[in-house]
Amino acid sequence: MSVMESMFLQQVRVVEELLKQIQQAIANLEDWNAQLSSVDDLLMSPDGMKTLAADCMLLEAIGESVKKVDVKTSGCLLPLRPEIPWIQVMGMRNHIAHGYFDINTDLVWDAIQNDLRPLKEAIDYFVEDLYSLLPFDE
Repeated sequence: MSVMESMFLQQVRVVEELLKQIQQAIANLEDWNAQLSSVDDLLMSPDGMKTLAADCMLLEAIGESVKKVDVKTSGCLLPLRPEIPWIQVMGMRNHIAHGYFDINTDLVWDAIQNDLRPLKEAIDYFVEDLYSLLPFDE
């Protein structure tokens, strides 16, 4: 294996680890919010507020990791799943990171309720087929 191939393989492993971290974050979001029925469940109790803060942290981490995946794959992986609005996933990270106390909780709730499943399916696809999706020859 050449030095270039070895370096590329190392990058692919980093991407794989980022994707697995996203999978875990999605699993946590699903688990933490499974018993909640509305955004009010997040806003009306101290435990709900803690869950909201943790949700925001994970959504921010997902957006940041998606950015890193895009950079490390030179923009060739994410377009393989065009049904995911990747720009908005990354934008959610920016909104949360820079919104501080001005976070739209309805938007956070909507993302958790409606956007996690398709994102999970795309990330699972990438993890399962990563080595065949990226141009790598061992």
